[in-house]
Amino acid sequence: MTFDFAFILSTLPTFLSAVGVTLQVCLIAIATSLVVALINAALLVFRTPYLSRLVALYVELARNTPLLIQLFFVYFALPALGFNISGFWAAIITLTFLGGAYLTEVLRAGVEAVPLAQIESGKSIGLSDWQLLRHVILPQAGILSLPALFANFIFLLKETTVVSAVAVPEILYTTKSYIALYYKTYEMLAVLTLICVLLFLPLSLLLSRLERRLQHGQFGS
Repeated sequence: MTFDFAFILSTLPTFLSAVGVTLQVCLIAIATSLVVALINAALLVFRTPYLSRLVALYVELARNTPLLIQLFFVYFALPALGFNISGFWAAIITLTFLGGAYLTEVLRAGVEAVPLAQIESGKSIGLSDWQLLRHVILPQAGILSLPALFANFIFLLKETTVVSAVAVPEILYTTKSYIALYYKTYEMLAVLTLICVLLFLPLSLLLSRLERRLQHGQFGS
């Protein structure tokens, strides 16, 4: 069996399009997950009893159910209730649901790491709760949480492969489609592996560098 390089070259435009879809899904999901996490972090900071419990319930539910089950629920169950959702938006909703929970925990840990003395100092000069959150707590919590946030961004990028189950034309779906049509299994798996290395390795190296800079107090220098 010969390795068909000509066939690989012919598939590259489609794979480039699939990479674009993958990145689009991932970037939108990261942005919406951050919004969810910031709202949840604010609720946890203000310690509203019922809302804090609701946030904790959401985090536990999202983190302890498989992403594929969540995706199938959004894509197949919600239309039965009258909500017609495309595969693309089902992917966004599901990744946001999962990513928001993980990022909430990251920001919660960051908030708890902010020195209490700084919070008390902010209160002593008359800052309101929202001003304290915006100007004192979240900026410091965000910097302290950067490595964990970045690691979860990479995690969400990796999880985009799951959305191939609802026919979103990302890299795994494209790979499976070519294998089913042309039986070029080895060639397509080689392309998939190369794309994953090119996507994930630079991000992992960047994360390692970021962690080293934070450990040595060099962030922003």
